[in-house]
Amino acid sequence: VMQGDDDQVVPYQNAAILQDKLLPNSQLKIYPGFPHGMHTSHADVINADLLAFIRS
Repeated sequence: VMQGDDDQVVPYQNAAILQDKLLPNSQLKIYPGFPHGMHTSHADVINADLLAFIRS
């Protein structure tokens, strides 16, 4: 689960709670200063992390 800590739509504190309930074997990665639309505003970072995850 990828979450920006500046998300104004889904606060990252809520994401951590939902992540534990819905995806018990998952990991939560918090991106400091990233907003809700981080996949477009910070595509270079998000895409690199997604690719690294897929390759692992």
